[in-house]
Amino acid sequence: MKTDREPPRHHFQLLSRIPGLVHGAFGRDGGVSLPPYASLNVGWSNGDSPQAVRENLSRVKGAMRVRHLLGSRQVHGDRVQLIDEALLGSAEKCGPTLITAPADALVTHLKEVGLLIKVADCQAVFLADPGRQVIANVHCGWRGSVNGLLFKVVRIMREHYGCRPEDLLAAVSPSLGPCCAQFRNYRDELPPNFWDFQAKPEYFDFWAITRWQLHRAGLRRENIEAAERCTVCESDRYFSYRAQGTTGRMAAVLAWSSALLRN
Repeated sequence: MKTDREPPRHHFQLLSRIPGLVHGAFGRDGGVSLPPYASLNVGWSNGDSPQAVRENLSRVKGAMRVRHLLGSRQVHGDRVQLIDEALLGSAEKCGPTLITAPADALVTHLKEVGLLIKVADCQAVFLADPGRQVIANVHCGWRGSVNGLLFKVVRIMREHYGCRPEDLLAAVSPSLGPCCAQFRNYRDELPPNFWDFQAKPEYFDFWAITRWQLHRAGLRRENIEAAERCTVCESDRYFSYRAQGTTGRMAAVLAWSSALLRN
């Protein structure tokens, strides 16, 4: 049952069909932070009040109804962290969350562990294997796309957990849209095979790039869903570093629920 303290979140049709899987791409509303972090900022290091961030994370954790909320120190790299019982037990406690070593993708088969990714224009990409009950949450900005982070995550899910790419479902959070993703120095920053994804000169469609990369990694096209909400255009609803500079970070969380655990 939803409470007054439960912040709103974006749900995906593909993931909502999976029994026992809970997810949410939260926006900027429903928290206690003051401007310019108003109001559901979950970033500790951008200048917001630690007390406000702690309360915001508590609200996210409560909305997800998980035993643990686990994130990492995101560095725009390509490290993938596998979350098992040993790592869960050694993670650093930080308010209502657990923090692992630096990584930009989290993968687990554990129940009641909410994988937390923080974004403000970058994509949070959810991946789920309903049969093997394995999930991943990926912080995928343009550097992650260039570094092939999604290919690496899918490969690790296949090699470590036996996941078949064609069985995976994927969802892409609200993020920087092709209308606002300008790269003036794209010839130096982006590989040539990205250049065909220009929506107009110097503006790139990273939603399409992510779909393309996931499909190349073996996912079926019909198993990929994107919110296609631009964080810059809708900065009243979402935090956007490009639009606002000093701003908050949004939470995107994926977990197997306690209901599945009881079953």
